Amino acid sequence: MIKIDGAQGEGGGQILRTAITLSCITNKPVRIINIRRGRSKPGLSAQHLTGINAAAKICGANVTGNRLGSMELEFTPGAHIHGKFQFNVGTAGSVTLVLQTLVPIAAFGKDVSTFEIIGGTDVKFAPTIDYFEHVFGRNMKIIGLNISVDEVKRGFYPKGNGKVRIVVYPWKDRTAFDAISQKNLEHIDVHSICSDGLRNSQVAERQLAGFKEELSKPYRDKILEQKVIYGPSLSNGTSVHAHAHFKNCKLGVVEIGERRVKAEEVGAICAEMLEEEIESGATVDHRMADQIILFLALGNGGKFRTSRISNHLKTNAWVIQQFLPKVSININETTNVVNITQ
Repeated sequence: MIKIDGAQGEGGGQILRTAITLSCITNKPVRIINIRRGRSKPGLSAQHLTGINAAAKICGANVTGNRLGSMELEFTPGAHIHGKFQFNVGTAGSVTLVLQTLVPIAAFGKDVSTFEIIGGTDVKFAPTIDYFEHVFGRNMKIIGLNISVDEVKRGFYPKGNGKVRIVVYPWKDRTAFDAISQKNLEHIDVHSICSDGLRNSQVAERQLAGFKEELSKPYRDKILEQKVIYGPSLSNGTSVHAHAHFKNCKLGVVEIGERRVKAEEVGAICAEMLEEEIESGATVDHRMADQIILFLALGNGGKFRTSRISNHLKTNAWVIQQFLPKVSININETTNVVNITQ
């Protein structure tokens, strides 16, 4: 049984998600200790628990320690199944963080899997469902994995209750990711998203205006798609998602609105972050970097440049190598180039 110290590196939920995912795919039992030890609320949250129990269901695992607040867990995988699954986080916990566990497992399935998940779609400290669809999904397509987002109902903090339906197809044609230099910025898209309760205050329109005002003119001239999106939600909330399309890659950023922060400022912050990613020369944004290395380690490898080397990235690389010791993950903190070979 592989033993993982959950306090290693950044010590967060990413360790847990990656370890459970790799346990299912490699069929290696895992014991995880010190789960989120350094966090203000250590141990398993509702979102973590949903991901663990969902993974256990689709790979027939035997699990001990899967309860709220638990700081130790043993996970022994069994026979994999595919089909249609429904999971409910029960809070505004992020649906995309649950999907970070499920998508790689489903990608190694023999047939299509469909996941309907209820929870938070646009929440702090997690990719939004728009980022998942347009940036994560695009990067997966580059390496040969097809994912579709078939339905979205928004869920904001604190009540959540958003709903997404995701279809994951078997990953049959595994392509290496090979891009360390950006090639031709083709266009920029921006989506300003709000709950219906903020429509009368034109919050989504103001976020979009703030984004465009802050973005430098050369990039502003590249804006192709600009969407204002309102939808029903139990809690009021907002987000701004933007992505830059290059010929060979796609970079994305997200900013979540908060109380006492002007809508225009939320949009402006998103624009600043997008410019930073573009001007860094990255081919994979720093949020995507720690997610994509898992797929490159399981697939045909590759190399990319990211905007900065995060602790999430280094910690995830460490977890991956506990399960896949023959995979080399070279992280150059001078050039920000990551090279993964089998």
